[in-house]
Amino acid sequence: MMNHYILIPLLLLNTQLIIGQEKKVYEYLPNNNEHLIYHDDWGKNNYKKLLNQFNSDPLNSGEIIFLGNSITAEGKDWSTRLNNSIIRNRGIGGDTTDGVLARSGEIIDSNPTAVFLLIGINDLYNNTIETPSENYIANNIINIAKKIKTSSVNTKIFIQTLLPISKKKSRKFYKLYNQSIKNINKIIIENQEKELYSVIDLYSIFVNNKGQLKNDLTYDGLHLNKKGYEVWSKFIKPITDSL
Repeated sequence: MMNHYILIPLLLLNTQLIIGQEKKVYEYLPNNNEHLIYHDDWGKNNYKKLLNQFNSDPLNSGEIIFLGNSITAEGKDWSTRLNNSIIRNRGIGGDTTDGVLARSGEIIDSNPTAVFLLIGINDLYNNTIETPSENYIANNIINIAKKIKTSSVNTKIFIQTLLPISKKKSRKFYKLYNQSIKNINKIIIENQEKELYSVIDLYSIFVNNKGQLKNDLTYDGLHLNKKGYEVWSKFIKPITDSL
């Protein structure tokens, strides 16, 4: 009889583990669509499309997650770029800080070794330059780090500063966008806490002497070309190698 009493709890435990592993990305999202308020129409559709792809390719415990928007997504196979088999790409083209904050539960439950976050340009570019505000965007970025760190305390979080854009992307407003980007980066850097997140200053290696994204590192004034990803990878490889 004793063996039966031991066996039943073990079966229940195994069932709970299986259920936990089958949790879908959508189950982490709020019931309303407020996290999509600053997405454009293409971004909303792509967000849903990529979440479905993520469901069929779940994260494993202890991986290194690259988290962000199209700039991260277009890096594609970061594990090959950085010669590290446990790196995963969780970039979604068109995503915003609210979108990442809403889907961060998937990241948390995988207890990653590290998260490399780059997000915020679509909050600015999809909407007006004033809305959402620079403080709103910067605070959301910091809150993503806080949310992950609170529930996955051993995860190392690296917030990467937003890249500048060039006038090729917005001849009329590129100076205003770049000033907002600088202001957001300043807030991120000034609020850096050793136990919460570390800053990787990508902005400093991608900006030219005119305060714009270097032309030889981009194909459209916002997104990176092959050389741009090579520069980024070379800059962060010593960090990923150390993890």
